[in-house]
Amino acid sequence: MHILVTNDDGVLAPGLLALAQEMRPFGQVTVLAPDRNWSASGHVKTMERPLRVREVTLADGTPALTSDGAPSDCVALALLGVVPEKIDLVVSGINPNANIGYDVTYSGTVTAAMEAVISGVPGVAVSLDSEPGHGELDYGPAARAAAHVVAQVLKRGLPAGVLLNVNVPQRSEAELRGIQITRQGLRVYRDALDTRRDPRGRPYYWIGGDLPTGVDAAGTDFGALRAGYVSVTPLQLDLTAREALDALRGWWDSPSGAENPAV
Repeated sequence: MHILVTNDDGVLAPGLLALAQEMRPFGQVTVLAPDRNWSASGHVKTMERPLRVREVTLADGTPALTSDGAPSDCVALALLGVVPEKIDLVVSGINPNANIGYDVTYSGTVTAAMEAVISGVPGVAVSLDSEPGHGELDYGPAARAAAHVVAQVLKRGLPAGVLLNVNVPQRSEAELRGIQITRQGLRVYRDALDTRRDPRGRPYYWIGGDLPTGVDAAGTDFGALRAGYVSVTPLQLDLTAREALDALRGWWDSPSGAENPAV
């Protein structure tokens, strides 16, 4: 078994090291991760400049690869041949903050796993739901929860086109209540625009505001985290709003009332 580990916080982030260490009992582990923080970068494919890859050493002395590309670039580079050996699974993380609800469209952690699925390789994204002002984080419980999920993925497989988005409460292993299979919940953002001016009087902007929250509903990723459970949400890249298809087809009815066959 050959597992690629990546993240969106940079190759030297402690969450990546904890994850890579927990993946090693499953087989060969290769790390290829960005050389800087790409948080909230979304799904990126760099096409207008060359990408560089170089070797680095992780804090435990093991070798790794790093790139100046985005997390999804790192996965693409590995799967396209920078890593010559066949990769069986991509695991991304551990992100220091939860990626739930609409976060999955922003998250470099999640979109790295999406890039794997596009190439036909199973993907798992792992994030820690840390508390505000947490200080130094202990990624051990989240890494071991990720290993538990990965063990089942390797044993049972995933449906084609599906990745798993794993979020772990910031608790000790004894305090974790178990695993819940969840759906995406509703993320509530509290963004605010901070307008400033540079020394020449020209405006510039920061997007800031309070930390996001969510709707605490049963069966959702946010609800599971609030209740102390590890949330495992299956995601797919097909974003079609199927319930809207019939209504939209009616927009292009012919004057006679028959559906336009050209649409």
